[in-house]
Amino acid sequence: MEELISRIMAASGLDESLAKKAIGIILAFLQKEGPAAEIGQLFAALPGAQDLAEAEGGAKGGLMGAIGGLMGGGGGVMALGGQLMGAGLSMGQIQSVSKEMFAVGREQAGEDTMGAIVGAIPGLGQFV
Repeated sequence: MEELISRIMAASGLDESLAKKAIGIILAFLQKEGPAAEIGQLFAALPGAQDLAEAEGGAKGGLMGAIGGLMGGGGGVMALGGQLMGAGLSMGQIQSVSKEMFAVGREQAGEDTMGAIVGAIPGLGQFV
C-alpha cells in the first residue's frame, strides 16, 4: 500500500492524507460496485486495501452523490467523482489518481482482474 500511496502522491501532487482518502474512496466504490471475485483478488494483491476502503466507505458525495441517489442506487461513477471532488480533488487529480491506481492494480492483481472490474462498472473505463 505504501508504494501505491507514494505513486499516487507523485502522479497527482496530493499530500499523503488526501492520497489515502482518495484511494480509500475509490476502493470503497470498487468494493460496492465491482464483481466480488475480482475485487477480492485486487484487495488481496494490495495489503491494507480493505482498511482504507472501510475508512472511506461511509463517505457521501455531496451534490453529485445526492443526484446519484435520486437516480437510484449509489449513482455509479458520477457519485464517485462527486465524492472525490468533495474531498478536494480537481478533475485532473481524479484522472491522475485513477490512472495510477489502475496501473498499480494491473501490476499487482493482473490485467485480467482489472479488465473484469473495469468492464463490470459502467463508465469506469473513461477514467482509467
